[in-house]
Amino acid sequence: MAAPERRHMQNGNGTRALVFAKCAKMDWADLNLRHVRATVEIAERGTMNAAALAVNLTQPAITQALARLEAMLGVTLFERRHDGMAVTPAGALLVPRFRAALDHIASPHVTMARLRALLALADGGSYPAASAATGLSMPTLHRAISDLALSLRRPLVRRRGKVVELTDAGARTARSFRLARVELVAALAELAALNGRETRSIAIGAMPLSRARALPDAVSRFLRKRPDVCLTILEGSRAELTEPLRNGAIDLMVGALRDPLIEEDFAQVPLFDDQPVVIARAGHPLAGRRASLKELAHYPWVTASAGAPLRESWESLFADGGLPPPAVPIESGSVMTIRQLLIGNDFLTLLSPDQVSVELEAGWLCRIETDVMPASRTIGMTVRASWRPTIVQAEFMADLQAVARGRATKN
Repeated sequence: MAAPERRHMQNGNGTRALVFAKCAKMDWADLNLRHVRATVEIAERGTMNAAALAVNLTQPAITQALARLEAMLGVTLFERRHDGMAVTPAGALLVPRFRAALDHIASPHVTMARLRALLALADGGSYPAASAATGLSMPTLHRAISDLALSLRRPLVRRRGKVVELTDAGARTARSFRLARVELVAALAELAALNGRETRSIAIGAMPLSRARALPDAVSRFLRKRPDVCLTILEGSRAELTEPLRNGAIDLMVGALRDPLIEEDFAQVPLFDDQPVVIARAGHPLAGRRASLKELAHYPWVTASAGAPLRESWESLFADGGLPPPAVPIESGSVMTIRQLLIGNDFLTLLSPDQVSVELEAGWLCRIETDVMPASRTIGMTVRASWRPTIVQAEFMADLQAVARGRATKN
């Protein structure tokens, strides 16, 4: 099998995305939200009459809405029976996703045009950028967002001089709309797979430790089975990845878990425990023998910034030994930066051996044996609590878990 094409993108928040192509663009914006609502009501109420009453349409109108949606999708969503409407396999895939999207939208007054307009403004940051992204004129976008604000009875944008920005209510609404978009895209992707056209994607947030071995091993394992699935890996710290996860820009984060988890809208899935060790340059004065905690405290350190799990492990190392923490003249979460600092100086650091395995094997760095062991960290997946993975997303999660089990067996 040929290796997947790869390219890099620089994102606005400074993180870097590694994209595995090919990626198919979904036509989620072609959906009519009134037709989507009608489909959900037909499935939940079982008859056209009851559904028509629920969405305030006549029976001919709701029949026509369903026909148009089925024609656009190229599938039959319901079997017409004498006792009502029975959901087909395609309908069974779509209806839960449609319901989840409507739950995020939370208003029958939101049309696709209004939803797209707000998302384009939120993503682009200005009406000209939103116009360029959607191909809609600025007057059309202004009108759509104004109508949306009136229907929702809350201000969504405000002007500060020549700058337009979202209000707090506008930002919350845009976040909900992004999650609705995730569900609509997933619905169409599941349908495409049902018809033999694999077009689905996974967006992964990769925290530093996950990029060492666990995530690359799982990606390789997954792509051998699913070479046509689009994998996008967004690299960054947890702080940088939290909002993309919450907004639906990424599906899951992989890295050190938080204990306790402070975000009520997130959930965590443990994968394996990682044991950090003390790392120094080859030939360091402490190399080749067992160092005491007092000796470790004699040297300057380079560590992650305050609040990071690795920094907390480092602080606990000295606190548990009854010593004040040594000087930290440099704080950094970049393994590349830390590696270069270690090679040319007598700095010490605390890292997972996986993060510097190449440097250890090459003899550039060495592990310092110590009398005390730093606290281990739990590495795992963080997802939105409400997230419902697609079939291939669930398969990728299973591959991550399989890789974790393999690590546990080797250790």
